[in-house]
Amino acid sequence: MNVKQRGIALGVILVLSATGAAGYVWKSHQDQARTVAEAPAVAAGGDLSALRAQPHLVFRSTALGDGYGQIAVVPLTAAGGPRAFTGVACERVYATGADTICLAANRGLVTTYKSQLLDTSWKPVRDLPLTGLPSRARLSRDGSLIATTTFVFGDSYANPGQFSTRTIVTRTDGKVVGDIEKFTLRADGKVITASDKNLWGVTFADDDAFYATASSGGKTWLVKGSLKARTVTSVHGDVECPSLSPDGTRIAFKKHGDLPAGKWRLSVYDLRTGTVTELAETRSIDDQAEWLDDKTVVYGLPREGAGSASSDVWQVPADGSGQPQLLVQDAWSPAVVRG
Repeated sequence: MNVKQRGIALGVILVLSATGAAGYVWKSHQDQARTVAEAPAVAAGGDLSALRAQPHLVFRSTALGDGYGQIAVVPLTAAGGPRAFTGVACERVYATGADTICLAANRGLVTTYKSQLLDTSWKPVRDLPLTGLPSRARLSRDGSLIATTTFVFGDSYANPGQFSTRTIVTRTDGKVVGDIEKFTLRADGKVITASDKNLWGVTFADDDAFYATASSGGKTWLVKGSLKARTVTSVHGDVECPSLSPDGTRIAFKKHGDLPAGKWRLSVYDLRTGTVTELAETRSIDDQAEWLDDKTVVYGLPREGAGSASSDVWQVPADGSGQPQLLVQDAWSPAVVRG
């Protein structure tokens, strides 16, 4: 076979490969659409405008059907009841009374992602910077600041040192405040400059102070940061994905401890006393928890059982007492909005 013939043969192989890949994607989408269409419908109901005027829960619906992946809303007084769908699909969502941050996926031959700020009518206001696989998203309580975390290498927090994150803080007007991984990190009294340094999972205290997770050398820390000073400083070890309580006194987080790789225990750290309380939820939690109120923590948990691809939102007392209770079935990425 001469050079020209080899070139033609290679071209044919590439065309067939591309055609096969396109066919596979098409068939996968068809199969997924068929599965969704055949799934039992989830109870839907409620007026979105009316719901937004009262305390409510915003989340990603994981119930198979027409609303799969969409932002949904339920009143806090009836969180397990019918949900109102917004028509907007997200991989991760977080909301305040004024704004919603939506990390969305556009799946095709090559999956791309985008970060969008939505207004009170769930319409896009602007696109925000996003690089990598969506992981975490938070808004400050006053709605002026946004934090997003993505994986730019790897897709799991299970193995420290084997992933790389990027966490960007922006203002809702679109101005970029900064990549917090470029802030000066002080942990255990030392400045950390190692190449495996990562920061993720921001929770805002005010328009300057925030908490997050930092990792390096196989260790993780709860860090407190300052946007103005562009610094982050360790507060306590073995803390991942922090969430500040409404009264600003405690941090809900996932703790690895001596558990196997990729396993975490939901816990609460008291900022005043330094006390860590393990919560009654003993299943492994890989989520950035949310506070239902000052006494209760809520979180997403993948559905147990072979073949299930759904998840649910659970609640558990923040003082270590009681037992976990199902809050919203077929849900993920909860955000509590009270005003």
